[in-house]
Formats: sequence, C-alpha cells, structure tokens
Amino acid sequence: MLAIFSKCTLPKKAGSHTIRQLSSVNFDIQHKHPQARRQVGLPRARYGGRNAVTMLPGGGIGPELMSYVKEVFLHGGVPVDFETIQIDPKSENNDDLQYAIMSIRRNGVCIKGNIETRSLDTAIISRNVAIRNELDLFVNVINVQSYNNIPSRHKNVNVIVIRQNTEGEYAMLEHESVEGVVESMKVITIENSTRLARYAFELARNNGRSKVTAIHKANIMKLSDGLFLETCKNMSLNYPDIKFEHMIIDNCCMQLVSNPHQFDVMVMPNLYGSIVSNVICGLVGGAGLISGRNYGDHYAVFEPGTRNTGSSIAGTNTANPVAMLSASADMLEHLGHKRHCEMIRTAISKTLNEDMVYTPDLNGTATSTDVVHNVIKHVKSIAGRM
Repeated sequence: MLAIFSKCTLPKKAGSHTIRQLSSVNFDIQHKHPQARRQVGLPRARYGGRNAVTMLPGGGIGPELMSYVKEVFLHGGVPVDFETIQIDPKSENNDDLQYAIMSIRRNGVCIKGNIETRSLDTAIISRNVAIRNELDLFVNVINVQSYNNIPSRHKNVNVIVIRQNTEGEYAMLEHESVEGVVESMKVITIENSTRLARYAFELARNNGRSKVTAIHKANIMKLSDGLFLETCKNMSLNYPDIKFEHMIIDNCCMQLVSNPHQFDVMVMPNLYGSIVSNVICGLVGGAGLISGRNYGDHYAVFEPGTRNTGSSIAGTNTANPVAMLSASADMLEHLGHKRHCEMIRTAISKTLNEDMVYTPDLNGTATSTDVVHNVIKHVKSIAGRM
C-alpha cells in the first residue's frame, strides 16, 4: 500500500527564530499493518465547530502549566474544550490510566504533562509508556530551534529529532532470573524500524531538509541496533535526494555539544532519543522551551519535549510555561486551527525575542504568570485583528 504524505513548510535553517510549521507525515494512513483496511483518518471529536481534547495535567508543574494553556485559549477565543483527567500517581491500580486512554481514543487528540508513577508494585507500569504503547504512538518528534536573545551554548540551531516511541529499552520486559540478577530485554523490530525510518525520510523531504542521520550503538548491540541501522540504510535507498549518515550515540552526544549545526534530521531508537532530546534542548536554553509531538496511526499526543515533571519547582511560580504553550500551538496546527496556532506562536516569539520576558531557568527574573500575561497581551492584540 502506498502511503500519501502531507506537505508542510518548515525552514531548513534559520538565522533567527521563526514561526514553526511542523505537520505530521499523515500519520492516520501510515498503517502498522499493511493488510489493514485503508483509513482516511478517524473523525476527531467536534461539536458546534469546537474540538474536544483530552487534557492530562500529570504531576509536578503540569497542573499549573495546563491552567496557563486554558487561560491563553480563553483570551484567544480558541475553539477547543478540554476534558481534564487526573491520574493519581500513588494509585495501586490502572483504572485512571484506562479511563484516560479511553478519553484519548474518543477525542483523538491529547495534551499532557509528565505523569508520575510512584507505586512500587511491578504490576503498575509507567503511565507515560503505557499511553504510548496502548495508542501505538510509534513516533516522537521535536523541532529544536534557537530563539534570538536567549543565552545559549549555540545560536541558529534548527534540528528535528525523531524518536522511536514504543519499543527498544522501553519495552518494560524485565525479570529477576536469580536473586540479585535482573535481566532487561531490549526489543527492536523491523516493522517499527521501517515505519520510523520512512517517517523520518518523508518528513525530511516534505520540509526541505537535506540530511537524515541515524543514531545507534550497532558496534556493541550488533543484532538489535544492527537491525535498526540496516533498516534505515535500506530505507535511504528510496530517497536518493536526501543524504544519509549514521553515528554512534556516544560520538553523537559529543558532536551535538561541539557542533550541533552539522545535524538536520536525526532518527533513533527510544532510549537514545531521550538522551539526545535532553542534550540538544539544553543547548538552546533548556527544558522549558521545546515542545514534543507523539503520533500514531490514529491518535496524537502533545507535551513538553523533554518530558520533565519539574516537581522541585511546583507551586513556586517559576516554571517556564513556553514548552507547554508551544505544545498547545502544535496541537492547534494538528487540529487544523492554523490561525489560532500562528497567533500563539507569534505571541510566544514576541515575548521571548522582543520583550525578553524570561523565567529564572533562562537567567531572567520573571515569574511564570509574568510570561503568560505577556503572551496573553500579544494574543489579545493579534485576536483583535483576526
């Protein structure tokens, strides 16, 4: 079955921060199983022109960040209604989790904070991983792009990181074979590696990117990472217009810190994606700036790119709300609310690049609410002209 991929516009490299347009690669018809009946996309919950979206605040700073999203949406007249579901981190059962998954299946779209799992019961699995596995959200995408005036290690960074989301070291298959000896299974399949590699090359082609770099550890894990690397190499043969390179994860981290501009689109298994995402976000200002997208065949979940809970600063009014607000803009783009998406992205860009209202993580003195109110100021100005 031939997959059809949507076009979107994203600047290849930018000297200054631009309004990002990073659409998915038509995830709703890129099937995991080729024999499955072709879908044109499941209908998203929509009533009277308004979209219903599942909201999972999560722990730490999640609830306060979600309140900022609601406040910005209210002032911007965004046609979205949230179905908010709290998942108790101390729960000894998965009832809350199952209800959240049912809600996402009903609405098709979710925005979430990082969900804590404090139970020591091995039957209670990580809620974050479970959501991605249950909904088959096979790919995580973050676009790491520099802002003009934010102090950072490197300027003019613009890299897309594509991460496998449902297997690898996050397969959650562990057991204690004998007392004091724990075995953890890493799972790499040709099926998931193939669709991830195809996603990476299609996204690169549709966004004017010239190079895809596969990140691996095939020199040590010759079978698992070897399969992933071989799959990416084979996929690259279908895209002669896009340069293909591969790099070992150790060297990749060093190269990112010393010269991130050599990278364009990066694709990698799950654990390496977690490491690379945090490293490269740190290079442009930290965890509070960059949003992340999770896509599967039929569902989409939006969240901060580094998936940090931020428990140590919860309730202090110092958390950077930009990553979550950017995730909400990504969500609006996915839902087709282009004008509202651009309105929020423009307001964020003006707040950071022109007004330079920074929270302490960016060496500023502004509170979380200071940033949000500044964003709202621009949102109201732009909404008045729409």
